[in-house]
Amino acid sequence: MSLLNLRSTAGQVFLLQVVIVTLLVAAAVTMEVLQAAYDALRQGRRESVVAAQAFANAPGIVQALHSRNPTAVLQPRAEAARKRAGVDFIVVMNTRGARYTYPYPNYIGKRFVGDIRPSLKGRTIIEQAGGPPLPTGRGTDVQAVVPVTDAGGTVVGLVSAGLTVKNVARQWMPQLPIILGGGVAALAMAAGGTALVSRRLRRQTHGLGPAEMTRMYEHHDAVLHAVREGVLITDADGRLVLANDEAKLLLGLPADAAGRHVRELGLPEQVTRSLVSVGPVTDEVHLVEDRLLAVNKRPTFPNGTRGGSVVTLRDTTELAAVSGRAEVARERLKLLYEAGIRIGATLDVVREAQEVAQVAVPLFADVVTVDLLDAVMRGEEPAAERWRHLRRVAISGELRMSPLFPVGEQITFSPETPQIRALEQGYGVLKVDLRRAPGWQQQDPDRARRALEQGLHSLVTVPLQARGVPLGVASFYRVGDTPAFEQEDLLLAEELAARAAVAIDNARRFTREHAMALALQRSLLPQGQPEQDALEVAWRYLPAEVGVGGDWFDLIPLPGARVALAMGDVVGHGLHAAVTMGRLRTAAHTFAALDLPVDEVLAHLDELVARMDSEESTGEATEGGGEGGVTGATCLYAIYDSVTGACTIARAGHPCPAVVYPGGTVTYPDVPASPPLGLGGYPFETAELRLPEGSRLVLYTDGLIEDRTRDIDGGLDDLRRTLERTEGRTPEETCQAVIDAIAPAHPTDDIALLVARTRPPPRSSAPSHTT
Repeated sequence: MSLLNLRSTAGQVFLLQVVIVTLLVAAAVTMEVLQAAYDALRQGRRESVVAAQAFANAPGIVQALHSRNPTAVLQPRAEAARKRAGVDFIVVMNTRGARYTYPYPNYIGKRFVGDIRPSLKGRTIIEQAGGPPLPTGRGTDVQAVVPVTDAGGTVVGLVSAGLTVKNVARQWMPQLPIILGGGVAALAMAAGGTALVSRRLRRQTHGLGPAEMTRMYEHHDAVLHAVREGVLITDADGRLVLANDEAKLLLGLPADAAGRHVRELGLPEQVTRSLVSVGPVTDEVHLVEDRLLAVNKRPTFPNGTRGGSVVTLRDTTELAAVSGRAEVARERLKLLYEAGIRIGATLDVVREAQEVAQVAVPLFADVVTVDLLDAVMRGEEPAAERWRHLRRVAISGELRMSPLFPVGEQITFSPETPQIRALEQGYGVLKVDLRRAPGWQQQDPDRARRALEQGLHSLVTVPLQARGVPLGVASFYRVGDTPAFEQEDLLLAEELAARAAVAIDNARRFTREHAMALALQRSLLPQGQPEQDALEVAWRYLPAEVGVGGDWFDLIPLPGARVALAMGDVVGHGLHAAVTMGRLRTAAHTFAALDLPVDEVLAHLDELVARMDSEESTGEATEGGGEGGVTGATCLYAIYDSVTGACTIARAGHPCPAVVYPGGTVTYPDVPASPPLGLGGYPFETAELRLPEGSRLVLYTDGLIEDRTRDIDGGLDDLRRTLERTEGRTPEETCQAVIDAIAPAHPTDDIALLVARTRPPPRSSAPSHTT
């Protein structure tokens, strides 16, 4: 294992040996590959020259070149010679380089690829060149060009033979096992030698490396002289071997104490007795001058035959005082930790105020009240001139009912009260003794008298303010035998109030934004039903408790006794989603007015969402901030023709509608699911339904059928069972029944529901029938 640990000396040496052997093996393999390639190329050059010269000097070559059809004579002879010689090609050509032969006939007559000028002068040349495909495939082409001369020595033609040098690995692969075997053997010998050396070193150093031994001695000296405990080491005879600086200070040891017997050091008798005792000592407290020292003693070698002891000394004089302060600090940290967990967990102003009152009792105060400005309750920015009028929103502790002002009552504080002073000056006010607080008593003398009679005696009032804006005050009281507040308690109360103010201000701002988004959302949804005779329609819209979403729906009359139904859901929450919803609804109205088919309307909406997403992304890149862009939206769009009873539907990422047929049968029609809007480039498929008279078409968003405790399948089953029980009910009654039965009590997403019941077709539009 030490060989695998690169932090050890053995591991580092072994790694160096592995690198050296690997480099040597790689160099040997490279040399073998290069040598094999060189030998193969030289062999190919020799075979090419021999084959070319043999064919050029073969009998009848000159006569064949002078014949009327040299190819007919030479092609079979060249192919036979090529196969016998083991080359890839033998090409016979005229003095202009035109081929008479080639392994592939379709290349005969084409110009030879290579330099033939030296061969026209009677020389034999060898070259590497690429040409047409060869039977052996790709590789390094080596070809020799030999002149063909007649009896007078005139060059009458040329012969080229060549082959593709490949499979070089066959020449060097046999050497690879020998090279690798040598490398493995070298590594094995290196590992064995390194392991033996490492084992010997580990025995001598008790498993520590040089760096670890150096660090051990450095840490030993640093800890020994820097620790706030005295350390003494004695040998088996009771002589002092070592004493650190703290021990010398606590016992008043002389400079030459090392080497002397502990009885010669002039220590108190009880301390000397503990140092020379045979057994261990645990937390014996002895008085040395004006210090209380806790003495602990243990043997130096508990499992060996060698003697000696280690003694530690700890000054416990201030331990009681320190323990008391530590307990107070622990209680305060516990309070702040509890406040950090509980305060800010919701976005409700009243709930946050109640958490502040509850978390401080009883760890910090016996009674806590929280008073806020009415503007804060409404989510508005508080006005300075109305600070005196506050409303009690929370009270916790022993006197929740009387004699303090109850929850919900508006209190007009006088200017001399601690609450108003805290609001005006921006920091807390401490009243150690309420009997000596005339401003607090003058607020309501009768209540103050009864509160004092029931034990209220100390008060800390701190302002709740965030971003420099006062929101209200928190008052902390102590009752009965509980000690009065101190200045440190005021600091803790201000820290607690600061955390609470941030949470309350966040809740206030959320209340305002939620109200604005909800008002915008409702203003963008249909305010009434348009005039149309095709459907009887009812709808419901329930906003989410936290954050208004982008759910929307619409009913749009069309020419020819038709009506369009639309329902969608924009991804996200807040004002951004509401504005995007409004743009989509307006666009749907526009496209519907053009009397476009269902799939084309969704296609145009898809382009609109993609364009809005692009605009948002460009705006963020330019301005460097803001909310995220539109990431998508779902939509269901349908057109119902009351004359034919046909309903054409398409949906883009939206839940499938439900159809309640006369008789109570509920189905989810197979409407093809297309991708959500904003992805771009995908077609939208449609489905056509036949809705008999009295059928109900139910459209909804996913907030109705899905929440944290229920998946989509379970929600669809609940919706089916609910609709089956609504036989004979109107759309209005159906909407209410569905909301009562399956809508979550605390919706985390918007819910939109639309129920449309078909009516008889208008008489003027009814089709004629021939009997």
